[in-house]
Amino acid sequence: MFNHEGSHLRNELAGYIEKYTGMDGTYSTPISALHFIRASSETELVHTIHEPALCIVVQGRKLIMLAQECYVYDPSSYLVVSLQLPISGQVIQAAPERPYLCLRLDFDKHQIFELIKSGQETPPKKSGSPKALFVSPMNQALLDAVVRLVRLLDAPEDIPVLAPLFTKEILYRILQAEQGQSLKQFAVSGSHAQRIAAAAQLIERDYNQPLHIAKLSAAVNMSPSSLHHHFKEITALSPLQYQKQIRLQEARRLLLSETSAAADAGFQVGYESPTQFNREYARMFGLPPIRDIKRLRDSLDFGTHGT
Repeated sequence: MFNHEGSHLRNELAGYIEKYTGMDGTYSTPISALHFIRASSETELVHTIHEPALCIVVQGRKLIMLAQECYVYDPSSYLVVSLQLPISGQVIQAAPERPYLCLRLDFDKHQIFELIKSGQETPPKKSGSPKALFVSPMNQALLDAVVRLVRLLDAPEDIPVLAPLFTKEILYRILQAEQGQSLKQFAVSGSHAQRIAAAAQLIERDYNQPLHIAKLSAAVNMSPSSLHHHFKEITALSPLQYQKQIRLQEARRLLLSETSAAADAGFQVGYESPTQFNREYARMFGLPPIRDIKRLRDSLDFGTHGT
């Protein structure tokens, strides 16, 4: 439970997010890795490829789905995504008088590695496969560090020097928390987590090419069975399922941003059969491609709500 100071810090964060948003949507800030999200009503399920980040809900509640796993977080907790993941998100608590307010701080494994290398954080202990996504209870030390980072928006001349320091402290606080061990492993060369992160990066890079498990496992120095096991443990998806979701997300982006026909979009992302593409697209997004894109284009706020 938070004391009075914790509640005050949350209210201060809410004030900053309202000040720098004003309307529903996702907003960048003068701190390049920091983004604010606002929604005045509950949303439909939004599919996205989520980059590594810390996400903190200041007001409201969010549901995140990764394959068959569901996570809910609110002001009492925070979400960490350790590698690129195809996830679905839905604001499940928001109202005009009390909107959903969230901040996202992007980071990469090199920042974690530097903390460990500098001796400011202990190396990870050997353990089972970590999760690429986790929700942890919020603590006041982390919240305090986040507020100090956000306050820099009022002192832009301090951002170049102090933002990297406060971000480093935020990552340190996450690593010190109960599930920090999971995050550490993604930064350590040779760990299962690091190899799976490399495999995921290769799949994403060549998502429109046939996936050869033997070649992929050799590239990350794992056996095919070990790759499949640890990939599923860490991402909740098999390598093929991961590729399929990347392909379908990209096809949807192509259809929204261009005048591509459904068959052309399917072909561009690696599908040889339009029938298979239409079937798998509808299974993931709820409607066949053309109807889904029409629904999105008819919506005034499609794609505006981030995690």
